[in-house]
Amino acid sequence: MAKRSQPKWCPYDNKEVPVLKLYNSLTRQKEVFVPRNGKRVTWYSCGPTVYDASHMGHARSYITFDILRRVLENYFGYDIFYVMNITDIDDKIIKRARQNYLYEKYLNEEHTLEEVLHDAKKVMDKFTTTTNNTTDPDKKQMYEKLITRLTISIEELETAVKGGDFKEIESAQRQFVVDSRDPLSDWLDSLYGCTVTDNTIFSSLPNHFEKEFHKDMDALNVLRPNVLTRVSEYIPEIIEYIQRIISNGLAYEANGSVYFDVFGFDKNDKHHYAKLVPEAYGDTKSLQEGEGDLTSNEQENEKRSPNDFALWKRSKAGEPAWKSSWGLGRPGWHIECSTMASAICGPTLDIHTGGVDLKFPHHDNEIAQSEAYFDESEWVKYFLHSGHLTIAGCKMSKSLKNFVTIQDALSQYTARQLRFAFLLHSWKDTLDYSQNTMDIAIQFEKMLNEFFLNVKNIARCISKQTSDVTFSKWIQAELGLNQKFLKTKENVHAALCDNIDTKTALDNIRDLVCASNLYMRDRKPPNALLLNDIGVYITELLKIFGTIPQSEEIGFPVCSSSTTNHETVAMPYITILAKFRDDIRNDAKALKATNILKKCDLLRDDILPFVGVRLEDREGEPSAVKLVDCKSLAREREAKQKAELEKLADKERKKAELAAVQAAKEAQRRIPPSEMFRRETDKYSKFDENGLPTHDTEGKEVSKGLMKKLQKLQQAQAKRFDEHLATAKS
Repeated sequence: MAKRSQPKWCPYDNKEVPVLKLYNSLTRQKEVFVPRNGKRVTWYSCGPTVYDASHMGHARSYITFDILRRVLENYFGYDIFYVMNITDIDDKIIKRARQNYLYEKYLNEEHTLEEVLHDAKKVMDKFTTTTNNTTDPDKKQMYEKLITRLTISIEELETAVKGGDFKEIESAQRQFVVDSRDPLSDWLDSLYGCTVTDNTIFSSLPNHFEKEFHKDMDALNVLRPNVLTRVSEYIPEIIEYIQRIISNGLAYEANGSVYFDVFGFDKNDKHHYAKLVPEAYGDTKSLQEGEGDLTSNEQENEKRSPNDFALWKRSKAGEPAWKSSWGLGRPGWHIECSTMASAICGPTLDIHTGGVDLKFPHHDNEIAQSEAYFDESEWVKYFLHSGHLTIAGCKMSKSLKNFVTIQDALSQYTARQLRFAFLLHSWKDTLDYSQNTMDIAIQFEKMLNEFFLNVKNIARCISKQTSDVTFSKWIQAELGLNQKFLKTKENVHAALCDNIDTKTALDNIRDLVCASNLYMRDRKPPNALLLNDIGVYITELLKIFGTIPQSEEIGFPVCSSSTTNHETVAMPYITILAKFRDDIRNDAKALKATNILKKCDLLRDDILPFVGVRLEDREGEPSAVKLVDCKSLAREREAKQKAELEKLADKERKKAELAAVQAAKEAQRRIPPSEMFRRETDKYSKFDENGLPTHDTEGKEVSKGLMKKLQKLQQAQAKRFDEHLATAKS
């Protein structure tokens, strides 16, 4: 017999699988993500200019990029090197530091009433001129409201002066200084800003707000960057960077300042200015805003072209300064990021991120400077921009005083709820921060939390030691749910490959949770292992998204049995208590021992919630035991009590309404039939001997049809009246 050989084997045909694509602002479309060096990714993100409290606009960018970073690192397995800067030298910082200093100085000085009134007039004159010259309609409206408030404040001060009451004058004077803080500070800066020479004034403000920024990021569970750079620490590198751009023939010195030669750069075949927003080329308004508030007309006029922008600014009086070969000065805004990113990451970046409002001129100027420095045609491969954030449909703006600080937001919502609000929207599109947005996020969190509690209650029966009872036979219910589970994982992966679409991913998770809830409702007992697998998958995905904190412990645990999972430790004891209560409660029901049943309810409703335990009684089954945050249980208890009080109040209201109806009926019964119509003088004017109306108010006789109707009504009343008399006698 001939030797038998193995049959031919063929692999499956290659199935086309989704690949990661990111929306690249450089092409304005989704591009396949391919880093320069395999799985290693260099990423630079524009950080905050620290001159004020961080607001939800900052959160929009930093939570968004934190989500993208976590997904790329923990889901797709990229090795991310994440660099972020702190801008601590900038026109906004210099101006705000001077204004704060001069305002506090003014407050602490002794000013006569005449001086305050004189200053008030000057402040109003300057601010009115500013308002009249403002073309932005939103700013103009805000300024006009402030002028109205200042006018009222000045009128109150003048009224107090006329009244002659010293205390009222002093109070009105203080109130004016408080109300006029912004325009007063601006006026003081225009007069005395050039006299501020103490450099600690310019460093203490950004130092304070940098600390506050880091606190906010920690509170929002935003990962720290691998490297954080501050402009003030990179002055030598910035000077060297500018010098090389000059050497490459793409920058020039003018009166101690250095400017980038946009035309010279753009005419070079290797380069292209305004790659991100080419249609903005020549937008002098945006370019001037990018140059900063402290740029003078003289500095604007010393440029070769209005399109050129400052790399180094000659410091004027009242501005911090550093030595350079061009004289005392300070860096321009755009050069700061180029220098720091290059110093840490080298000549190329895989990813650069920032808010959409930074596209032009900031990011376009960064690209131009960096390409000019390295004499290359490409610096960044993928530019990602987070979408705008609006406040209840309105533009969010610090200058318009229309913003919500991160601390204000965290006083209303948890960091997890804020993150869910971001996850449930596209990261590159406009997000509206409103009550409706947050309600959706809160409901999504609540849905997931209830699902987790139910799954943990069921999965608690799974022993750590595997045995024959660990597994049970799958029937159609398990096969169907598992098919949904597999499809969800496939859909989530496709969504994350598609520009990290967390909204679609979470929509699929919602559908899986709904399917699992139906399965738990209909299948008795449900398969604990399958539900546990689903719960673990969703939990791990939420950890990747940053809604569940991850452990950052280094090394092996102290001992093999050590655990920080309080639920694992406490649950056996709570389960014993719950079973004991179930037994007592069932016996009490059989014996109709209401006092004991009340004590069981007291344990469930008033004692265990205060230690974070929710017991749910289930007919014919053991009570469900769920560990929940104490604050959440307190809110549930308050809501339940409120609902019970509303139900009681509704019952009392209905009881009162019924009593009122009964009283009205009783009052009606007491009226003699001969008197029932005589009270209706607005309808009738004459009556017969039995009290029946004969004429209406206009003196016309009552029709025969109406007379018949009135007679029937009188007969019915006669019957009710007789019943009343009979009841009274008995």
